[in-house]
Amino acid sequence: MPLNESELASGLDAQHTAQLEHLFATDGPLARKLAGYRPRAAQLTMARAVAATIEIGAHSDSTLLVEAGTGTGKTFAYLIPAILWGGKVIISTGTKHLQDQLFARDIPMVRDALTAPVSVAMLKGRANYICHHYLQRTASSGRLPSPQDAAQLRDIIRFAKITQSGDKAELATVPEAAPVWGLVTSTRENCLGQECSHYKECFVMRARREAQQADMVVVNHHLFFADIMLRDSGVAELLPSANTVIFDEAHQLPATATLFFGDAISTSQFLELARDITAEGLQSARDAADWVDLGAMLGQAARDVRLAFETQSAKFPLAQLTSDHPLHEALADLTAQLATLMVTLAAQAERAEPLLACLRRTRELHDALEYFQTTAPAQTDQVCWIEVFSHTVQLHITPLSIAAIFEKQRADTPRAWIFTSATLSVKGNFKHYAAQMGLDADRSMSLPSPFDYAQQALLYVPQGLPQPASPHFIDALWEAVLPVLEAAGGRAFVLCTTLRAVNQIAQRLRAVSQTRTWNFPLLVQGEASRGELLERFQQAGNAILVGSQSFWEGVDVRGGALSVVIIDKLPFAPPDDPVLAARLALLEKQGLSPFVDYQLPQAVIALKQGAGRLIRAETDRGVLMICDSRLIDKPYGRRIWQSLPAFKRTRDLSEVQAFFDEAQHV
Repeated sequence: MPLNESELASGLDAQHTAQLEHLFATDGPLARKLAGYRPRAAQLTMARAVAATIEIGAHSDSTLLVEAGTGTGKTFAYLIPAILWGGKVIISTGTKHLQDQLFARDIPMVRDALTAPVSVAMLKGRANYICHHYLQRTASSGRLPSPQDAAQLRDIIRFAKITQSGDKAELATVPEAAPVWGLVTSTRENCLGQECSHYKECFVMRARREAQQADMVVVNHHLFFADIMLRDSGVAELLPSANTVIFDEAHQLPATATLFFGDAISTSQFLELARDITAEGLQSARDAADWVDLGAMLGQAARDVRLAFETQSAKFPLAQLTSDHPLHEALADLTAQLATLMVTLAAQAERAEPLLACLRRTRELHDALEYFQTTAPAQTDQVCWIEVFSHTVQLHITPLSIAAIFEKQRADTPRAWIFTSATLSVKGNFKHYAAQMGLDADRSMSLPSPFDYAQQALLYVPQGLPQPASPHFIDALWEAVLPVLEAAGGRAFVLCTTLRAVNQIAQRLRAVSQTRTWNFPLLVQGEASRGELLERFQQAGNAILVGSQSFWEGVDVRGGALSVVIIDKLPFAPPDDPVLAARLALLEKQGLSPFVDYQLPQAVIALKQGAGRLIRAETDRGVLMICDSRLIDKPYGRRIWQSLPAFKRTRDLSEVQAFFDEAQHV
């Protein structure tokens, strides 16, 4: 049985309890430091539970799961006890954006309010830091694909001379996704390590040293799990000394951990290896082999893997391929090319460290490719699958459960583990999440949002919509959405479960904008970066943004610019996903219900994230429109809407129109 709130805080030192009450009080240090601060009971409740978990973690492993509704103030609720009593703390966030926000804004704010002498460092994956070796190599080669790349390279060269961190996020003139970054940063495979002539001034090594010495280190989930598996970026060195580990946006962990506890090989890795072998061979052993020809043959073998598929994009299990599928021959040829390269590189590797590094990478990729083709398919606790993109192919080996792997990672030394998010439970039940992560759900708490959803918001499910699988669904959806967009005056997120739906809705919105003389700016996912679209949305004040998965979470638009969130259908994952299909088959084999025990709770957590975009502050008002009649018609629908905040509910369009009319006069 889960413990209640008082039990979760029981055992907390009386002095610490009094200190927390003082800090969060109306006239406490936070109130004096932060404009607009007001005490929230749920925030103090969470802080007590976090502090108690930290105390227990000092002598035995201790875990806390906290679902904290929007507006609870969970960041301060975990930061304050962590800064005061957490010892060496690792905080892992869902995205690099949140990581930057914690490091640059939230932690300094709390540290100043507490006047606590805590040192803080931020650690990112090595692809975020300029590499002196590859910057120098790229600058001296003089070969860049475009004038824009050349101009951006000049900016990076200037930046590298003045930056302390080498973090590409600090250079605003070169977009984070610019191709040139791939030429001036290192990867785990091509880093020269201690043999590099720039090792002493290496930005990655500097970031690691600072993290080792800091009291609090901010990382992101991708780095945390990649590093635990690959021992690549310093987290693995930090973890043994950490007293407290906090995962914010913890609902993302199962997907992220699955990604890194599995293996993946991409044809782009072979193309990068071909490029590096050619460059390093010509530089260090020009006379020893025809490096241009060797690189070209490896590159062609990698491209032939992509040419084995006619489709533009697809996902399917390896077991689905027939024995005569062209992929098998393409992989065999690629493996043979790697074997040939190993012989050539082994003969020349002593001439230069970069050639030795290329040899190591060639061996690793050769072994990984052989494992994917032979050993991995025989394992029953994982699935081998393939993902085809327009220019690349990825080969995946994914575990069907990460629980045992993560349990093993957590078992070394006692510490406090805190998992928090606005969406971890189904109607306050953490069983599904805890089972995915191999955690004990007893120490868990669900804290509702302090917002008054019954007054601030309306949940609208239109009448008469066909089932989402119906061929008439998109037409009926459109007819239902149009009057709501008009009543709201734009100011809408239209969140779709597929990219196909995004394109269909966007196409219709473009047409109607011309016929109805609408002045609502239309923003569509893919037409600009997520950050740029959100900035335009906020500035316009009456825009309509159509997006899929990347806009369902981590988006914070406050005020009247966002007054309606429209969700096309319940976010059940597509059953043809190879990993999901294998997991569902395993559950069935274990005598469990794939739908009740996995698909439904996953959909509830995803829907709560999308719904959470609507009300972000006490003064926000808005309508959540879910265009899926299963919410009403199916027996499981009740369980879904009861997991959402306590919206006032309606199926009547006139109530929606009246809600917006009333909002204009408030």
